[in-house]
Amino acid sequence: MNSTNTSYRTGEIVDHAGNYISESGKKDQLKKGEKFPACPLSGNETTWKITD
Repeated sequence: MNSTNTSYRTGEIVDHAGNYISESGKKDQLKKGEKFPACPLSGNETTWKITD
């Protein structure tokens, strides 16, 4: 599996700590075990992709 092509939805659990980017282009550093947050701009559900 290539994690760079995998997207994660708001509320899913982070499997791998790292830097992620949301659909809106905002970056966030997330820790393993945290939940993916809502969009930092709109507050709505979004998708995240790992950037590192």
